[in-house]
This record gives sequence, C-alpha cells and structure tokens, in this order.
Amino acid sequence: MQNNTFKNIWFDYKSEVIFGVVMVAVVVLSSYLAQFIPDDIYDRVLTPTFNVGTFTAAFACAWITFRHVEHLRIRRAWGYALLIWGLGDLSYFVCYVLAPMQVMNMGALRISTYELLIGNLLGWVMVLYPTETLRPGWLTWKTVLWQLLPMIALVALDYVIPYSLRLLIALYPYALLALVLTHIRRYQKWCEDNFSTLDNMDVQWIIRYCIMLAIIGVNYVNICVASGHTRGFTQQWFVIVMLVYSTEQILYRKDPWQRLRTIEPEAEPTEAEQPNAAYKETLETWLEKDKPYLNPDFQLMDLRQVLPLNRTYLSRFINSEYGCSFYQWVNRLRIEEAKRLKMEHPEWKAQDIAERGCGFSSRQAFYRTFLRETGQTPSEWWSTQNTPQ
Repeated sequence: MQNNTFKNIWFDYKSEVIFGVVMVAVVVLSSYLAQFIPDDIYDRVLTPTFNVGTFTAAFACAWITFRHVEHLRIRRAWGYALLIWGLGDLSYFVCYVLAPMQVMNMGALRISTYELLIGNLLGWVMVLYPTETLRPGWLTWKTVLWQLLPMIALVALDYVIPYSLRLLIALYPYALLALVLTHIRRYQKWCEDNFSTLDNMDVQWIIRYCIMLAIIGVNYVNICVASGHTRGFTQQWFVIVMLVYSTEQILYRKDPWQRLRTIEPEAEPTEAEQPNAAYKETLETWLEKDKPYLNPDFQLMDLRQVLPLNRTYLSRFINSEYGCSFYQWVNRLRIEEAKRLKMEHPEWKAQDIAERGCGFSSRQAFYRTFLRETGQTPSEWWSTQNTPQ
C-alpha cells in the first residue's frame, strides 16, 4: 500500500519534481560559471544587455497578454504585473545610461532598507497572478493596498526604532507567497467538484510558478549579501526566462471560474431544487444509456440535462450519494469503461485502450488515474485478469 501511495504521488507530481530539480541545477551551474566573467565585461556589456532584455521581454509579454486577455481577470492581473516589472527595469536602465547610479551596493555585506523595499515590491508584484488564480475576484485595488501596508510600515519602523527590522522586511514576500499556497487545496477541491478533466486548470502550474519565484527570491538574497559583480548574472537571465515561459503558460491555461460563470451565475438553492430518492436512478439510467462521461469536457453542470438542481445541490448530491468528488466519480466510471473494453477485446493492449480515450484527455491522464484508482498500472491489472485463480 505504501508503495502504491508513492507511485500515486510520483505520477501526480513527477513533472514538478523534475522541473524543480532541473531549474535548481541550471541556476547552480550558472552561478558557478558566472565567477569566470570579468567584472568589466559584466558591468559594461552584460548588465545593460540583460537589463534591456528584461524590460523588453516584460513589455512584449504584457502586450501579448493584453491582446489575448479575453475578459479574464487572471490574465489582466498578469499583464499589469508585467507592466510594473518592465517599468521598474526601464527606470533602472535610464538611470544607468543618463546618470550612472548604483541602485544595488554590490560589494556590501549588509543589504540596505532601500534594496529590501525594491526587492519586496517586485516579489509582491509576482504574487498577484497566483493570488487571482486561487482566489478569483478577491484581488482589488483595496486589497492590493492592504497587502502593501505591512511592508511600508516595517520600512518606516526600521528608520525610527533603534532595532533592525531588515530580516522581517526580507521575509514579508515569503509570507505573502505562503498565504497564497494555503489556498491551493481549496482551489483543487473546487475544480474536482465541478470538472471531470483538470488539464490546464490544475495546481501543478501554480507549483511550478512558485518554484521559479522561490529561486528568484534566493538569488535576490544572494545578490544582496554575496561579493562580486557577477552575482546578478543568474538572476537577470532567469527573470527573462520566467517572464517569457510564464506568459506562454498563462495564455495556454484555462480559467475554470470563468467557464462556470458563463454557464450559470451563482444562486442560492431553492426548496424546489431539493434532491429526492428518484434522482440517483434517473442519473444512472442516463449514464448507462448515453455515457456522457466519455466526453473529456464533461462537467458538473452537464448533469442538469436530467437533474433539476443548481450547482450547489449537484455537488452535494454527488458527494453524498457516491462519497467522492465529481472528478473522482466520473474518472471511476471511465476506468470501469476501460476495464469493460479490455474484457470485450482481450487482444487489445493497454496502449490501445488509452488511445480510445474512455473520456480521458490524454494517455498520461489515463495511466495516472488508473494507477490512483486501482493501485496498479493498466498492464499490471491486465496481467492479473489473465492469472488463473
């Protein structure tokens, strides 16, 4: 059982583990190679080049994002974050060219309050996207200002009181990120209660995004406390990669909250919508006859074709009658369909079954779900069916 649990976790998060390991390895290698770059080459050539690349990438990605915003708040939040980042780097470049100005004291052993404030503002900007993803509608100008107030208060206090608050200031962006991460499970459960396929709307992308944010945060601390001009080399190119990669991913992801809002506005359930004993029989008759779960886009609201319930009662009905979320329930039906096909066509291989879909959006989703539900891979399950009892 423990081995199966490990398999499930690996199947669910192996891409995130691999992504994190690769990113860390590349950053460590880059930091090592950066020490061989002459300081004068880095200061006069690489720094302005990377700086131009950063604000160019930020503005270009913002332009693309706003062109494809499609009335999605989640994309609008990302577009504004890109604009703020681009304006910040453009201002630094203007100061660098017109009136050389050392924003970062690269050789300092201590980070200044000003440096911390700049880093915190950029860190806060990058938290806007996952906040809007996991808590749609919560992010407003008012809540944004409330998020900034503790940071401003800590900076002000650091100038007034005789004790240093630099550590608290440095940790504040991580507190915001930790607060965002506490909503991942709630978001995942909401998706599972409404959709049968979680591709492009699950939490894996948020995890990868947070991995990149964590790497940028660690690099920023290194920039502030380490010695040597080239310590910013890794941070500069990694930010460019993150901005471009994140924009591509965000434009590719779906917004499940928006999909449901276009189907039915949230409404309070009425007495006439109370489920009754005949609903389960009606539902299962429909499932057996039409097999709607074979459609990869099958979702909770599709049940309204046979059940006169709103979304709240539909979700409660599935949870109470089948003891699981809508996502788990539908995927169990799909697994049973796959088993039925194998029994009817014993000559088919697991890959043949997966290619026929059975309602799964991909072969990877089929294998992952089969392992989670049965504790065995499809091939292992097929072999047990042919083993004499």
